[in-house]
Parts: sequence; structure tokens; C-alpha cells
Amino acid sequence: MAPKHTNELIKETSPYLLQHAHNPVNWEAWSQSALEKAQNEGKLLLISIGYAACHWCHVMEHECFEDEEVAEVMNANFINIKIDREERPDIDHIYMDALQMMTGSGGWPLNIVALPDGRPFWGATYVKKQDWIEVLGNLFRLYKSTPERVLDYAQNMAKGIKQINIIPNNTDKDNYTIAILRKDVLEWSNYFDTFLGGYKRAPKFPMPVNLNFLLHYGTSLKDKSILEYVHTTLKRMAYGGIFDHVGGGFSRYSVDTKWHVPHFEKMLYDNGQLISLYSKAYAASGDELYRETVEKSIAFVKEELLSPEKGFYSSLDADSINKHGDLEEGAFYIWEENELKNLLREDFLLFSKYYNINRYGHWENGNYVLIRDTHEGEILKEYEISEEELKNKIAKCLKILKTTRSKRSRPRLDDKILTSWNGLMLKGLVDAFKYLQKDNYMDLALQNAKFILQNLRQKDGGLFRNYKNGKNNIKGYLEDYASIIDAFIGLYEVSFEEVWLKTAKELMEYCLANFLDMESGLFYFTSKKDEFVIRRTLEVEDNVTPSSNSIMAQNLFKLSKFFPEKNYDTIYIKMLKNVQSNFSKNTQSHANWLDLILHTELPFYEVAVVGDRFKKKILDLQKEFLPNAVFAGCKQHSDMPLLKDRHLSGKTQIFICEQGACQMPLTQTKKALTRLMV
Repeated sequence: MAPKHTNELIKETSPYLLQHAHNPVNWEAWSQSALEKAQNEGKLLLISIGYAACHWCHVMEHECFEDEEVAEVMNANFINIKIDREERPDIDHIYMDALQMMTGSGGWPLNIVALPDGRPFWGATYVKKQDWIEVLGNLFRLYKSTPERVLDYAQNMAKGIKQINIIPNNTDKDNYTIAILRKDVLEWSNYFDTFLGGYKRAPKFPMPVNLNFLLHYGTSLKDKSILEYVHTTLKRMAYGGIFDHVGGGFSRYSVDTKWHVPHFEKMLYDNGQLISLYSKAYAASGDELYRETVEKSIAFVKEELLSPEKGFYSSLDADSINKHGDLEEGAFYIWEENELKNLLREDFLLFSKYYNINRYGHWENGNYVLIRDTHEGEILKEYEISEEELKNKIAKCLKILKTTRSKRSRPRLDDKILTSWNGLMLKGLVDAFKYLQKDNYMDLALQNAKFILQNLRQKDGGLFRNYKNGKNNIKGYLEDYASIIDAFIGLYEVSFEEVWLKTAKELMEYCLANFLDMESGLFYFTSKKDEFVIRRTLEVEDNVTPSSNSIMAQNLFKLSKFFPEKNYDTIYIKMLKNVQSNFSKNTQSHANWLDLILHTELPFYEVAVVGDRFKKKILDLQKEFLPNAVFAGCKQHSDMPLLKDRHLSGKTQIFICEQGACQMPLTQTKKALTRLMV
């Protein structure tokens, strides 16, 4: 049967927008024409921002946007704009800042009422139906009766939105030092949960950016307490329900303190970063738990999020249809005890001990979320079985559960492909290959990189933001360029195919021409070619993903090692200088910047290997966790400065250089490692 209502969103490709295409609300996508329409009709903008895996977005849609009474109010008095925050982070940045200024907090769905030119004056997250009708009526009447009050407030809001994002040029000669860093990390550590990992609070988010920095910090400065905290967190997360023991991959966050009950949505950007992090942790520690976590997470991404063209989809929804036919969060993932008994039979008791089918693992209403908290050694002793036998039994049980689960109603897939998230996943595959050295990870990384070149590149050399059904309709943002440059540099370091490094350099030059703010030395989030509302954002704070500017600073640092003649170092040094005043004020929100501080303030090496066995020698070196080096290699000849004129017939030589000054070449990887790990 044909749907009763269809609005302009039916023309979009975003699954989130398409979910709203048959609402009775006259939704439109964000566009200049929509703003012009509001101005021509003298109507306010009602802007609602969310994303496909957002639980409360679905709740508000059902309660409000599918309701004809609500739609009548919205359609009569507003131009209604729906935005997928994952497609349009540029707009989301502006209105999230506005909401936080108005209310002190933020979240999604993010609902904003604004003047026809986009300046906001009211905002909220989830609102119930009757409250929504009432508040929209009040706002409309206020605008009609006293427009000068609304205009005055909106003007002040716009001024505040601009001011909080101003980053002046810092002429102070003092630099942020390792001594200050030690003090700031010590202060930050007061918030660490050293028993359960993460922070002393719920909900708990993985925060791979922070853990990546702390792993580097603890390793480089030999800080045992920080390393202990990092490994406690990584183990608890891998043991917890936030990790899908049956199908692999991590959920967005846990609602409790012990990483047990997740908010069940699975995001590509989380899993890409966590694959990278666990790969590094495996190299640093040799812990088999980390290797297994990487392998299972990559298997999940390949099975659930890989497109036929080798691009990666965005996410799986938290909600799915339960056995009663209702949409329920986590329905696909949870288990009842009797169901497990019937499926696992004689292995149930062992499985229940391993994954806590007891009070510790109980969630609610007789449902269990699998969680480990006991070391395997205790179970081996209690059940008097070998380690191999235990692993085989658990693997057999998980296989049975996966087969059973596959027959359930599946979570909805957000099948749009986002450039920046593909960059994060590509970097995860690069690091997985570097440290686990499984050829299929390299194969998949190269396939994805070729997909990016073929489908996400603009004719002028820039990038698109999105891809679906062979189409792109949004130009790339800084985070798209930053993550792809980072991934391509990393891909060169393991494949030694110079096309990836060359492309990274080309994309950097494009950003310098189209995104750079000469005053601050930082990069705008949007290109100078693109339109913007209220301001062009300078994104500097790291969050669940690194800020686009911190990644760009890291990229410039690495590219300066490969192409010293380009003077990239002057740019990243200025970037660091202009944000360093915030490092001590809010350390946890600048972790990726601080990772760069470790590079710049501690010894950092350029490692060049030339000769017939260069790949073998570099891969042997890269098995170790060496965050303080970049790698270049070739068999005979290359025009790259690091490799040029270094071939010596019959030998494979390892050159270890620091800021272009090289030590005497070595031929043995063990000796090279001794120098690099000092």
C-alpha cells in the first residue's frame, strides 16, 4: 500500500533522512533554497538534527513527527529542516554549540528554532508530544507579537557562537613541555577508574583517542601506573558487554560502570579506532586477548559493514524487532537463561561460568548480556580442562549462538559511506596489518583505499563527504581530508606503494589552499569554496574521534619527515602554539594534540630501509610498538629524500635518522630496534 504522506526527503540518500520521508511533517533537507523559502514566507526555521542509530531520535519521531496533530502545527508555522548530523557535521557543530550555550548540555535529537537566516534562539533535545506542541505554539506567538525580542536574542546568540570559536595567534615564546605534560596527566589521572577502567562515572565511553595517547605516553616515559590503567581499561572493555562476544565489534558505550550493558548501536568510527588501538596494545604487550579482539572486530566489520565495492557503511542501529514484534533496544543481542540452556546443553554450565549467566551478568527482565570477569586460569582449575579444550568449547558455544542470532530480526543498517569514517577504518586495518601481519588485512586495506580514490575524489582534486548508490552530494569537510591523509600515510608505511604518500601530499596541498586560516594557522572545518551559516568552524577539541585540526597537525608532522623541502613543520608548530594554552585547562579534550607533543619533545626517528630484503626488515621492526618513528623503504631507487641515493648492491641497509641527520647504516634489525627503543 502506498504511504499516506511523502515529503521532500524522499529525494535524499541518507537512511536517517529517508526514515522521515513519509512523516506528515513537510521536511526538507538543509539547503540555501530552504532558508530563502523561510525568508520569502516570513516563517521561522525548525531544524531537527539526528542520526540513524540514535535511539531517542526514533522515539521522538514516533511520538511527534509521525503524528498528524503535531505535523499540522509544524507545517503551518515553520519551514521544517531535517539534518543527518553524520552527513552535515558543519551544521551540527553550530547548533550544538548554540544548544550548549542555551541549556548547558547537548545531545540528539537536537532541535533548534531559528530565524529565517539560520540564527538560533531556542533549542532542546528530546521533547514529548504535548510539550512539543505547546512550546512550538509559544515560540510562534512570541515571534509574531514581539519579534524585536527574538531578533535581539538571536543576534546575541550568533555573536556568542562566533566568539567561542575564535583562536587568536599566540606570540608567546614559551612552549608546552614534557614537564608540564607530566603534571597535567597526573591531574587528569584523578578521574581514572583504576579498578574497572575508563572514568569514575557512568555511562562509560571507550574514548580511543585518550587511550591511544596514554599508551604512547606510558610507553615513551616508562610510566607504569599509566600503562596499568590503559591495560586495565582495554581488558575490561574486551571482557565487557560493550564488546559483542558472539559477533565481534564494539557498541557505542556502556550505561553502567563495569562496561556491561551497552547502548547497542555499533559505529564504524568507534570500531576503526579501537581496532587500531588494540593492535598497538598487542604490539606493546603481547597480550593474546588484544589480538583476538582485533581479529573479531575486523571480522564483524567485514561481515556487517563492508559494501560490495569495498567501502565501509556507517553503523548498525541499537534497536531491532523483538520476539513480540516490537522495536526494542538490544533485542538482537540479549539472551534468556532457558534459551541458552536449550542451545548449549552440556556446555551450558561452563559457558555460564565464563560469561556470567548469573546475577553479575543479568541485565533486566530475565535478559543477560555476556560479560567476562574471571581469568581463564580459574576456570581451567575449577573444570580441570586444558586451555585448548576451554577455547574449543567456548568457540563452539559462540558459534551456536551466532547461528541462532542470525535468525532474529536484524538491526537496521545505515548504509551511507562517509569519507572520514572510512579513513579511520582504513587506518585501523593498516595498524592491524602492521602489528598482527595478516595478509588479508593488507588486501582489504588496499581494496578500501582504491575505493576511496575511485569514488570519493572530486575532479578538482578534493574529496566528497559521502557516497551511496554511486552518488555523492556533499563536498568534503576537513575531517574527511584529515583522516584520509592519515590513513594514506600509514598505508604507504606498510605497503611501500608511493602512490599513497603522493596522494596524501596532494590532499594536504589542497587543504592548504582551501581550508587554511592564515591568522590562527589552523584549518577551517569547511572549504573556502563552500557556504556556511553564522561562522566557519575551527574544530580543535578531541572527543570520541580526534579533532580534525589535531589530525592535520599530526599529518603535517609526518609529511615533514618525508618531504622536508615543503616546510610543513612551520605550519604544525604554529598550530600547536595557538592551541597549547588549552592543554592544561582541559587535558582529556586535547589528547591527540598531546600525542604530537610526545613526537616533538622526545626523540623521533625517520627509518629508511633500502635493498632487496627491505620489506622483510621493515615488517620485523614494525612488529614492535614504535610510536616514535616513520618508515620508508624501497628495493633500489626512489626520488623520495629519505631513500634517494641509498642503494648499495648486495646489501639491505637500515638508516636511522633524526631530523634528517642519519647514523651509520645497520644491516641487523635487532641492532636497529635497540636504537629505536631507547
